[in-house]
Amino acid sequence: MNNEPVILYVEDDTRNRRVMQMLLVNSMKLTHVTIFEDSTDFLTRAEALNPKPHVIFLDIHVAPYNGFEMLTMLRNSRHFDDTKIVAMTASVMNEEVNQLRDAGFDGCLAKPIDSDTFPEILSRIMEGEEVWHIMA
Repeated sequence: MNNEPVILYVEDDTRNRRVMQMLLVNSMKLTHVTIFEDSTDFLTRAEALNPKPHVIFLDIHVAPYNGFEMLTMLRNSRHFDDTKIVAMTASVMNEEVNQLRDAGFDGCLAKPIDSDTFPEILSRIMEGEEVWHIMA
């Protein structure tokens, strides 16, 4: 299908990467999924992706650049003007959620990912909805 989402996920936790890989590729049968295990040379690597991601999921607590720093890089790059950027975090305190909103994320998903609801949430994100699915 030609409207299949192109996904980039930045995550330093091996288990979380494996879960997302199984969910996106094995369960949802998506073919354009890229997973970075850290944020080294993040913007250069992200801009080199072809096709360009429709949705970028950023782990907030990753190094060397955290999710907020990667968001700033993406927002400053015209290459990603129409890309949805969603925070992924295990710490979903109200204070951090407010920081994520204020920083300009298009949404936030709590980790661990709920494999039952994720396909529908991804669909909503692709339709342009801001999804703040912060209840674990």
